[in-house]
Amino acid sequence: MIKVGILTISDKGSKGERTDGTCPAIKEILNKNIYSVEYYKIIPDEIEMIRKELIYICDELNLDLILTNGGTGFSKRDVTPEATMKVIEKQVPGITEAMRQMSLSITPMAMLSRAVAGIRKNTLIINLPGSPKGAVENLKFALPALPHGIEILKGTAGECAR
Repeated sequence: MIKVGILTISDKGSKGERTDGTCPAIKEILNKNIYSVEYYKIIPDEIEMIRKELIYICDELNLDLILTNGGTGFSKRDVTPEATMKVIEKQVPGITEAMRQMSLSITPMAMLSRAVAGIRKNTLIINLPGSPKGAVENLKFALPALPHGIEILKGTAGECAR
């Protein structure tokens, strides 16, 4: 099983002023035979809080995959990519490049995403949009490659070459 943490970044959600519809939407598309959501939290758009939470999930909980949602746009409060960049050791640009490219066939707004993906220790972190629709669409594009990538990261994958 791939152990997953979902981190919703939302000022309003963290204050109880908005219901988080994105986490349930993400959970809905994760195959329960492959993914197990082990952790979920809503925090405000505060770079230091996001950074600390990502470190905690990676270093203390040792989850395989963190899916953040929210904070990837142009707003002054959107700092999820910056917080993610502070904690990752390796970037995985192909994931977010593919998500943006595929999303462009749905909406031209996809080019406005600042999402990043990267690795910290044995955890893959992927930033998703804050809207349920956007998060689900983007994650669907990445899902086919994730199990193999995480197997490689964990050292349990076999030979990749054909």
